[in-house]
Amino acid sequence: MSGAESFLARVATALEGAGIPYMLAGSFASSYHGAPRATQDIDIVVDPTFESLDRFLAALKGDDIYLDADVAREEFRRRGQFNIIDGTTAWKVDVIFRKARAFSVEEMSRRLPAVVLGVAVFVATAEDTVLAKLEWAKLGESERQRRDVAALLEAKGGALDLGYIERWLDELGIRESWDGLRRSANLG
Repeated sequence: MSGAESFLARVATALEGAGIPYMLAGSFASSYHGAPRATQDIDIVVDPTFESLDRFLAALKGDDIYLDADVAREEFRRRGQFNIIDGTTAWKVDVIFRKARAFSVEEMSRRLPAVVLGVAVFVATAEDTVLAKLEWAKLGESERQRRDVAALLEAKGGALDLGYIERWLDELGIRESWDGLRRSANLG
């Protein structure tokens, strides 16, 4: 098992053992849906209680893992994010707390069971990955996120639920980016 596989398995096992709903997002989600991109970090959206977060953090304790439990608890309160780093392989997990908004609640409810790197996990849907990446692009002006969306549109095309995507564009403030990418992909 490679470093990424064993680290993902360890984190997923700890999340499931703590009873925390989660899903892979970001590059791993877009890669799963057919738009591969090399990365050295894993984005995981989580929706814990304070108690389940503590169980998760305790399960990951070890000399080979870096995480700051105090930062994790503070980010839980802020609905932000924190990092877990595997000191052996340098793989990093960005643990992102689910936001308290309608889109994020629905996004988590739509997650799919999947096998990624040989590990049984949950992953964001292709549509939710498109929406999240467009929102990240807007917040960070990242061209890489737009390229990922363009690759997803090429890979999935008409298989995407365009009505679902349309439903969230204005609320997330990403209609303009979506319209430009959709035209480029000839999706009407």
